[in-house]
Amino acid sequence: MGKLDGKVAVVSGAGQGVGQGIALALAAEGASVAVLGRTADKLLTTCHMLRERGVEAEPFVLDVLDTERIPAVVEDVAARFGGIDILVNNAYSGCYGPLLTLTDEQFRRGFGSGPFAAFAFMKAAHPHLKENGGGVIINLVTSAMVRWDLSTYGAYASAKSALRTLTRAAANEWGGDGIRVNAIAPHAVSPAYAGWQDAHPEEAAEFAASIPLGYVGDCEQDIGRAVAMLCGPDARYLTGATVPLDGGQANFG
Repeated sequence: MGKLDGKVAVVSGAGQGVGQGIALALAAEGASVAVLGRTADKLLTTCHMLRERGVEAEPFVLDVLDTERIPAVVEDVAARFGGIDILVNNAYSGCYGPLLTLTDEQFRRGFGSGPFAAFAFMKAAHPHLKENGGGVIINLVTSAMVRWDLSTYGAYASAKSALRTLTRAAANEWGGDGIRVNAIAPHAVSPAYAGWQDAHPEEAAEFAASIPLGYVGDCEQDIGRAVAMLCGPDARYLTGATVPLDGGQANFG
């Protein structure tokens, strides 16, 4: 028996990387998973992996920048699975670089795919989470918010800081509905990180060495399993928190 047996989870950006790792870890605890993302083939691959673990999984193609579609997709998920218990806002499509090199559109993109998309998901999921006696929302933020040098990370950290504040506000307002809302700030070997690591091996080695535990996390074992714990009964009294899953690198003070 898994700690999330009978639960239904919605995970955005679940076709690869951290989102896929979270989906797999939730499935390992018995949760059925709605797999959301932009690329159908990647979603189908994740669904196949989840079904091999004995849970229901269905793909839903969605670009979270299309925020007007989000409520309809949430309703489709609830109709397909009979409800929603867990929402994981993982998808993000922003930009990096010195501030003076970024266009207004690039800067807005991070906010559109970050706090604006999460806000749309959270509002749409709220009645379903409340109806099922309370549920859990996990928003993905970043340790770049408290980075010692924000050069090139300004747009990314700004969008994620807004999402962190949204997390805290929802936790305050929705606790009475039995809904817990937390954020995580992960380091993980995602496809994007793996590509950067291959292209910049010396810099990547220095980065890993700056992590007290000495390595960058695994998407499922280090990030996904922690999310599964946060979604389960063992974390029932935790809400409004930002949990750094970065091997001890960042100082959230």
